[in-house]
Amino acid sequence: MPVVMAMPMTKTRIVPRSEERRRHQRVKVNLLGRYMLSDRREFPCQVIDMSPGGMAVVAPVAGNPGERVIAYVDHLGRLEGKIARLLDNGFAMTISATSRKRDKLAAQLTWLANRQILNLPEDRRHGRFTPRNSLGRLILPNGTNVACRVIDVSASGAAIAIAPDLLPAVGAAVIIGKTPGRVVRHIEDGFAIEFTRLQHPDSIEDNVTGE
Repeated sequence: MPVVMAMPMTKTRIVPRSEERRRHQRVKVNLLGRYMLSDRREFPCQVIDMSPGGMAVVAPVAGNPGERVIAYVDHLGRLEGKIARLLDNGFAMTISATSRKRDKLAAQLTWLANRQILNLPEDRRHGRFTPRNSLGRLILPNGTNVACRVIDVSASGAAIAIAPDLLPAVGAAVIIGKTPGRVVRHIEDGFAIEFTRLQHPDSIEDNVTGE
């Protein structure tokens, strides 16, 4: 009669959510942006701590736990999520994203950290702001003149939103308004441009969004 060997039982370990969150390494950052609450009010903000799964936001109006938030963050583009908890000076929020987008966000955070972009003196000198007129014209490398939206701008560069099928390659020479520059990276809704020359604060908005 054959002998039946008893196989040891293997336990399936369920990873707690807190441990799952710890798998995403948090990075200290200093990124400016703006956010919109569920009632469509918009406010400026500063992201000070971030991982692909969530971020801590310094904000003038905190909202309520569970409330949906849409944020536009320098270098990272559009992020969506919900307020997880309130902080003394703002709130912590989750980031709702597919695994592919989380991987992309992790790569972007690593890229930022490795190049120390988060605390470069140049970034502090060249504060970003949202232009009064965000509509602009962009000349692509092939000479085509297309419409775009200026997300934000500084003396050294700008973030530009554009249709995905018109997205220029990293390194490509483009002209936004009257200002030439080159594409330095892609972001969620478009790309970031570095101007060929620093722009004077008094004329930067006209040079970028003016005809």
